[in-house]
Amino acid sequence: MTQTKLTAAQKDRAAGVLLGMASGDALGAGYEFGPPLSSSTPVVMNGGGGFNWAPGEWTDDTSMAVLIARAAADGLDLRDDKVLDGIVAQWVQWAKTAPDVGIQLRAVLSKTEPTASAVRAVAKAHHERHGRSGGNGSLMRTAPVALAYLDDPVALAEAARAISSLTHYEADAGDACVLWCLAIRHAVLEGELDVRVGLSALPADRRELWAERIAVAETSEPKDFAHNGWVVEALQGAWSAISTINQADATHLRLALEAAVRGGRDTDTVAAIAGGLLGARWGASAVPAEWRRIVHGWPGLTGADLVRLGGRICGDAHKERFDYAYLGDVSTLVQHPHDEGVWIGAAGALDALPREVDAVVSLCRVGTKQVPPDIQHHVEVRLIDKDDPAENPNLDFVLLDTVNAIAALRAEGHTVLVHCAQAQSRTPSVGALYAALHRGVAIDWALRQVLEVLPPTTPKRFLQAAITRLAADTPETSK
Repeated sequence: MTQTKLTAAQKDRAAGVLLGMASGDALGAGYEFGPPLSSSTPVVMNGGGGFNWAPGEWTDDTSMAVLIARAAADGLDLRDDKVLDGIVAQWVQWAKTAPDVGIQLRAVLSKTEPTASAVRAVAKAHHERHGRSGGNGSLMRTAPVALAYLDDPVALAEAARAISSLTHYEADAGDACVLWCLAIRHAVLEGELDVRVGLSALPADRRELWAERIAVAETSEPKDFAHNGWVVEALQGAWSAISTINQADATHLRLALEAAVRGGRDTDTVAAIAGGLLGARWGASAVPAEWRRIVHGWPGLTGADLVRLGGRICGDAHKERFDYAYLGDVSTLVQHPHDEGVWIGAAGALDALPREVDAVVSLCRVGTKQVPPDIQHHVEVRLIDKDDPAENPNLDFVLLDTVNAIAALRAEGHTVLVHCAQAQSRTPSVGALYAALHRGVAIDWALRQVLEVLPPTTPKRFLQAAITRLAADTPETSK
């Protein structure tokens, strides 16, 4: 549905919506139903929990959202009941074997024909029987709706409420989905966090109530919302985690998701809700590589798959291969001068990898079938080789995160290829920063020696300046 032409930074933020949501979901999965944690307690993506999740495995939150996202990627109107029939039918099948389905969702999805109208009727009856139906199960899955209507906020609000009402009849649930989706849209397009931007899309008699609820969240901590299975407190807990973390760079995403999990109780859902909006603000490039490497879940997707799915919704075509031959020779492949377990080169090296290479770090776009299938670990890095700072809004974070990912792979015993398209700018820059921060080599000497083993080249000035600055700013204890 989305027709808006996005800038490179906006595309990164759009790609971050599903990845951020899934990362929060997987981070919180192992802590679900647990008590609040202190601010000093580490939060790690180790899986476990009541459903024995694998490390990095997402839960029902992301699984339900994926089916919405696929319909949106196919260009379907999410307000159309025929489209919703298809989504509902898939939800019903999924719920039969899914290990973790919320009480309200299971009650609705298991007692009716798999059509939108039938499920909606059961949801209404459930509400009338119990007097409430404001669980957080529609808010947790709502993020992809925002991507489908970046160019039409009115249609976005309609679709968000329509999809919410399939399983959650209560007005609070629909309101929350409208507010959160419009906030995600605003973050993707403007790079700003503002959950109030959608207040005007609510019924007039509910705007003040929600403004008060948002204000409470901003003066509270996530742990203060003890009933975060309720959609209102789930939204408040997520917004509290986001708004009370005072961080003005891409590290905000990780810190806020950790804060959401420390709030306790329905940790995976609150962090998934927060992750969709944080990904929209900071982009896929702000999600730590250590998470991106392991995030996965039903129906057999990875974090990279979610990035591509988000891109498809926004009209970004993905390929099986990206042909960089137009650049000239892209076959460069040499060993790193300061670590024999790291190879550096160009995109063509993927077609002739040394046998010992079992991990790849890609600094340029690669197709879905470009990296050999026997590679155990593949880290895709968004690093644009253009001087305009707007192209790389998270530049420092990305560079540090990438060299730390290389170091982590090496510590695990992997042999790593680091490559970009032509090995002329990004590859030598990252290779030099890795040597400076993890091999104890002065940055000027590191860059000089990396360049000596590559074909004659000069990295872009902005990258040289960045790696010099980062090498100087990073404490020795981190090196």
